[in-house]
Amino acid sequence: MKKLLLLLWCGACTQSYTPKPKGYNRLDLPSAEYQPSPDSLPYQFEYSKHAKLRPYSHAPDEKDWVEIVYPSLHAYIHVTYKPLNKNKALKEFMNDAYKLTSKQQIKAYSIDEMTVKTPSGKTATLSEIAGDVPTQLQFTMTDSAHHFLRGALYFRSEVKNDSLAPAIDYMKREVMQFVNTLKWKKKK
Repeated sequence: MKKLLLLLWCGACTQSYTPKPKGYNRLDLPSAEYQPSPDSLPYQFEYSKHAKLRPYSHAPDEKDWVEIVYPSLHAYIHVTYKPLNKNKALKEFMNDAYKLTSKQQIKAYSIDEMTVKTPSGKTATLSEIAGDVPTQLQFTMTDSAHHFLRGALYFRSEVKNDSLAPAIDYMKREVMQFVNTLKWKKKK
């Protein structure tokens, strides 16, 4: 009897192990609480109280460029601003924005461009990019006379976009909060 139990016990230990597939990261999405941007910029917007607003450090001469950083999501919205005048044509800035968006075509499954009207009557052009691309959403806004603004959503992560889907959806809502609350300041 002891030999039979020993044989059964030893046989139970020889099962092959099948590893489980890797799970997705758990994401705790911040609540939707907003604050106004500082008065030092030629435009105003609302951004999350859970985000940090910082100047864009890679172009120190561009004092009106900012990044809205979401540390818990490893995400940021890069915002560039250019004043329009006789020397800087709107067409030039729009072409540059289009080129930056089209660079995503290499890895993108699709690029859907749409025009949205904000509650305050402003118009924004949004490009939603599907696939494992560095930027999932880009946008431009202008008043066609004095202001041009371009933004892009980025993640500092090596994780595939399918596992980032909840964070991408959250950040798209944050971009829309920016777009819907954007106000131009009057030129001095």
